[in-house]
Amino acid sequence: MSEKKTHEDQKYIDGLLKNNAFIIQSIYDKFAPKVINYIKQNSGDIGKAQDVIQDTLITIYNQASQKNLKLTCPFDAYFFLLCKRKWLNELKKNSKKEVTINQEILSKGDEAQELVFETSVFDEKQALFTEMFGKLGAACKDLLTATFKIKSMEEVAKKLGVTYAYARKKKSLCIGKLTKLVQESPKFNQLNA
Repeated sequence: MSEKKTHEDQKYIDGLLKNNAFIIQSIYDKFAPKVINYIKQNSGDIGKAQDVIQDTLITIYNQASQKNLKLTCPFDAYFFLLCKRKWLNELKKNSKKEVTINQEILSKGDEAQELVFETSVFDEKQALFTEMFGKLGAACKDLLTATFKIKSMEEVAKKLGVTYAYARKKKSLCIGKLTKLVQESPKFNQLNA
């Protein structure tokens, strides 16, 4: 089977990664009005729409930088579906009653839908990691944050004022605790189902 071809709209992903002001403005000019209109028609306002757009761009940036996101469909479809999904999740979260909004029918093999699903799962995993990271003690947070920024454990130990052996052992214990928190979360099983 051949590998999927990268879409010409990959320029928007690349522009986000490079923080290219022209490309970012182009995304807002070309794609945001459709999202704003959709959210305004579905119980939202322009402020909520702008929040969803901003959050979606951050999610796309994070996935592109961490997972080397390759766009295989038009950016418009991918971006709109991601924003729409985030808005529906927001409505569900803030409502006690079931949310039903007319949705256009997409074929099962639709590439935009597949990419949106991958990005949404990525975003949910990031949120779960961040939530569980927040439950760690201050010492573990400091140590793990330092190891995310500094690759050398010798430098991490020096920065934190501990021995190299202690830093390595503590890092292992903290990662174990974080892993356990993540795996014991009910969200973890939902994400891996």
